[in-house]
Amino acid sequence: MQVRPRRSVLYMPGSNPRAQEKARTLPVDGVILDLEDATAPDAKVEARGIIKNTLENRAAYGRRELVVRVNGLDTPWGYRDLVEMAAAGADAILLPKVDSADMVRRSVAVLEANGAPPDLAVWCMLETARGVLHAEEIADSHPRLACFVMGTSDLARELDCAHTPLRLPMLTSLGLCLLAAKAAGLAILDGVYLDLQDAEGFEASCVQGRELGFDGKTLIHPRQIEAANRAFAPSEEEVAKARKIIEAWQAAKAEGKGVVVVDGRLVENLHVAMAERTLALHEAITAMAAG
Repeated sequence: MQVRPRRSVLYMPGSNPRAQEKARTLPVDGVILDLEDATAPDAKVEARGIIKNTLENRAAYGRRELVVRVNGLDTPWGYRDLVEMAAAGADAILLPKVDSADMVRRSVAVLEANGAPPDLAVWCMLETARGVLHAEEIADSHPRLACFVMGTSDLARELDCAHTPLRLPMLTSLGLCLLAAKAAGLAILDGVYLDLQDAEGFEASCVQGRELGFDGKTLIHPRQIEAANRAFAPSEEEVAKARKIIEAWQAAKAEGKGVVVVDGRLVENLHVAMAERTLALHEAITAMAAG
């Protein structure tokens, strides 16, 4: 089973080469090189060149996933972003404010017309009410699609709802996107936490995100990496339990037994599958740390 860790995915301005270089040393699973919100309009053209240079040095980033967030096709920069990033060496292209499956397909058509390699993935930001309502069709829109990213700040603004610590006003939207992603076999990342001074609140947000089913969290500052990595990684106890379940299941099969009980609980195929995923994620994280 192949699992790619996406516990922590850090936004970085496309126009800031120093920040992008620093990412080589950060214990982050992925980096979003941002041509959209984090890059000023008068710096967007120059930022493309900076990002291309970063991607040319892809090997220096090790196993970290490098993703480019482009501007939307309805902006003055979106089409050219796709043209220039199609074959630049990114692992994925992140499309902003995706409202429909057609938006994904039109963007993919531009990428493929400009040399996108077969393994270039597409990620989608879900940050509008219409995008959330169309999450299922977006999730099934194209084979290149690999991940949803929640844009909770924009979503809260569009819903005109409070961005409370428990995010109760947003749970319906988060749940719809989670269901669509899981049904389609996609990864899904939680939105950013904007208060850099509130470490306790950030950690609680990470815990909530994992409990809901998110694979990781998008971040706005390196100081958030450690807590995200900890929250979205299997604990030592979870790893030990997963190994115990798999060993018991294998022993029972070898003995021809149809029922397995571990620590007083009945173990079925679904529990074994979950345990195998836990171990696969743990092994992938260990490999990331080893470089």
